[in-house]
Amino acid sequence: MISTIVVLLIVAGCAAFQFFKGTIARAFATIVIAVFACIVAFGFFEALAGLLIKRGESGSMLSLVPWAQAIVFLLLFVLVFAVLQTAMTQLTPKKIDMGYLPEQIGRPILGAILGLIVSGVLLTFLVLAPLPDTYPYPRFESRSIKVDNPAKAFPNVDGLVTGLFGVISNGSFSGQRSFATMHPDFLDQIFLNRLEGDVSLATSNTPAIDVPRDAAVWPATETVKTRLEELNSQGQLARSPGKLKSGSDLMIARVGIKRAALNAEQKVSAGNFTLSQLRLICKRRGYDGNQLTGKGQNVYPIGYLTSANQIETSYKITISGNDFGNSQTKYLDFIFAVPNGFVPALVEFKLNSVVQIPTKAILNDAAEALSAAGSDGSRQETTPGGDT
Repeated sequence: MISTIVVLLIVAGCAAFQFFKGTIARAFATIVIAVFACIVAFGFFEALAGLLIKRGESGSMLSLVPWAQAIVFLLLFVLVFAVLQTAMTQLTPKKIDMGYLPEQIGRPILGAILGLIVSGVLLTFLVLAPLPDTYPYPRFESRSIKVDNPAKAFPNVDGLVTGLFGVISNGSFSGQRSFATMHPDFLDQIFLNRLEGDVSLATSNTPAIDVPRDAAVWPATETVKTRLEELNSQGQLARSPGKLKSGSDLMIARVGIKRAALNAEQKVSAGNFTLSQLRLICKRRGYDGNQLTGKGQNVYPIGYLTSANQIETSYKITISGNDFGNSQTKYLDFIFAVPNGFVPALVEFKLNSVVQIPTKAILNDAAEALSAAGSDGSRQETTPGGDT
């Protein structure tokens, strides 16, 4: 596998460089610098990429929108690493020698650790980039998606750096947002986001989605549950990223696509997307009330309702301006299997859209949802075309 070869070459190169040119003290300091640069890259790439994406809305930088997060992530890491490494070199002009044997053993070991971090950042950059789903390695099988069983790079260096930042940010690195809540299983999110090559990975207009303030989430009816079991037995849920599971509650989440997020440039439009590009972020029931801190869990849709009891499981969804009628938002009712003991907190869409679900909009039964939607249930009509 190409990713394995690249990782091993970087690790070997860093180990050799530190063995012949470095010292234990400088190698250790470089690891600390790399970790800090990694934290800065993960902590700020979304916010800075958002500025680039906003420029893209005007059309002047539209082609950069799918690349924005990847480019900003890598630039942040490289710039912070370069500046701090230069400062460290200037501040420690003399080499600190720990002795012959410790130096001969410690230099390559610390160099290898540095190589793991650097290669992890490189793989994460490639994962964020709008590349075919098999690069830098195939994490999911597109025809039969198994979210709970992803393939991983060997060695799992991208998982190392993303997991490290997730641990650091748990409880909120910024004080307001935790990466472990915003992006649980970050690599899975990104790979699933680009599993279909001809849909947009990001939207130039953000946020591209909305949820109702009154009725956003409610339990599925028994009719819906029975129909899903029938579809599952017929093998029609193989490509759905969400699966029927014991120990979970089937719930409906109403998510709206905004008309303003439709774009003539299809690679940045919200009008074409897949079930894998939409996810609920769920928190444990009884969490402290701050939806953006702590740790979350991804839940992906099984399908969506075309009427009160009719289910569509098409993997790809297309929405055009004609689907909106006189409304500015097109609502769809997606079906999720939410693990017992968890409640939905956020809805995320593609790379760069996220909205919070009001606690009061999580209802206890479907009758409440119908009442909140209005007596004619108009929000559930006018479904888009699907493509398998």
